[in-house]
Amino acid sequence: MKKTKIIGILIRDRIKEAGKLQILLSSHNEIIRSRLGFHELSQEVCSRVGIIILTLDGNPDEWKPFEKELSAIEGIEFKEMLFNY
Repeated sequence: MKKTKIIGILIRDRIKEAGKLQILLSSHNEIIRSRLGFHELSQEVCSRVGIIILTLDGNPDEWKPFEKELSAIEGIEFKEMLFNY
């Protein structure tokens, strides 16, 4: 049975936390199949809040260390969905 996990990440302060998160994502690139990030942007303002959606693939045993490191970054919150097929 194949497993895919989708993780939604809320970054409360992109300026403060994005660098740490980027390093973490790069160090676990072998389990990240896709990544989508966005934040509100207008001519007047660039939001400090951001959202990233990840699709994890590969060995599910490698997901737990990633999630543990993710939860250690202050200023972010994440939720997950797991699909078995």
